[in-house]
Amino acid sequence: MPVMKLRHFLLLGTALIAACGKTSDKPAAKGAIGVSLLTLQNPFFKVIGDNITAEAAKSGYDTLVVSADNDVARQSNQVKDFIVKKAAAIVLSPADSKAIVPVIQEANAAGIPVFTVDVPCNEPGVKIVTQVATDNFGGGKEAGKAMIEALKGQGGKIGVLDLKAVESCILRVKGFKEVIDAHNATATLKIEIVSELDGGGAKDKGYKAAEDMLQAHPDLVGIFAINDPSALGARGALEKAGKADKVVIIGFDGQPEGKQAIKDGKIYADPIQFPEKMGVEVVRAFIRHSKGEELPPQMLIPTSLYRQSDGAADASLK
Repeated sequence: MPVMKLRHFLLLGTALIAACGKTSDKPAAKGAIGVSLLTLQNPFFKVIGDNITAEAAKSGYDTLVVSADNDVARQSNQVKDFIVKKAAAIVLSPADSKAIVPVIQEANAAGIPVFTVDVPCNEPGVKIVTQVATDNFGGGKEAGKAMIEALKGQGGKIGVLDLKAVESCILRVKGFKEVIDAHNATATLKIEIVSELDGGGAKDKGYKAAEDMLQAHPDLVGIFAINDPSALGARGALEKAGKADKVVIIGFDGQPEGKQAIKDGKIYADPIQFPEKMGVEVVRAFIRHSKGEELPPQMLIPTSLYRQSDGAADASLK
């Protein structure tokens, strides 16, 4: 073989060996974490999912993040798929904390660790490694304090837009009522909860429920909604009824649209959650569990009450 051709051949061979032996900066996946979230139509859960994916990648795990779309049957099928794929772990925000029990039991039987994020599952007969969530009961109490503050001692009739299928929302309403009841025990002018309707946790359902509430109780002075989408729906119903300046709204979450509405004076305040922390902490909990650490049954992240003055100082808003 001529020298030039031989040199070319050797250089090509060296390049091929280097290319084949090149290691990627990304570590080989150790497995996949299956994640089924309540609904990715809600930006709050999208933030949780994105943060789970980013944090898991740091430890060499892939993720499969899917939306249950508030449908427990759909979520059950998603979990069954994770089991078939032998997921390293399963993370859920249950669409229905009771109805999801049988499929969690299937994951338990398969030896796959199950974690919940945002929405807990406290039902008997299931093994959840730990539940990473907002302190929803504490946040509900903050919402109650905000309602009392917004009404400035005047009292009156208020409504609640709830979501009884979701345990985190049940806790929010429970905390809210506890504070209102304590206030009424000593207040001259009572705050009376005259209506509780299912706002679906969505803008369209919140709008319709608030519309029904206003028709039944035209003298309403306040509404507590269990999340921002239903609070924004209630705001739309108030505007249509010409009562936007007569009824105060307390929301919950602190999504960008909710924060903007607080800054603009459309919602009085929100106990805000930290979905990015939830996503990160649930992955860290899995990593700790995989190393044999004992974890507490729940890891709660406190809320922080966000008012109009916070919105005015928030550089992320318009």
